[in-house]
Amino acid sequence: MMAGKGHGGRPISWISVGIIMIGFAVGGVALCLGPNWLVFWIGVGICAVGGIIALATDIFSDVIVDEPRVLPEESHSSPRGSEDQSRRGEPSDDQRSLPTIGEGQPNL
Repeated sequence: MMAGKGHGGRPISWISVGIIMIGFAVGGVALCLGPNWLVFWIGVGICAVGGIIALATDIFSDVIVDEPRVLPEESHSSPRGSEDQSRRGEPSDDQRSLPTIGEGQPNL
């Protein structure tokens, strides 16, 4: 059974995520304080316990699938040329007026 509106998920799912976060914090603090490798590996163990609890309680069944969001398409004008030319990879008017090598320009 899933919770009503809000973040969704069952309480056991949130508890397992909390355990994982505590393990991550313990490991992070251990790295900052030394590093203290014993406390770091204790944090890794706490994360592993939280992960096992999450998998055992089928945390992935708590996913809430909303209806797809449809955003209206907005037109965009670019200062480099018209919208159609810039999107299709065609050269803009500015690029067409540039001289090419062989039109009186020396090869560099």
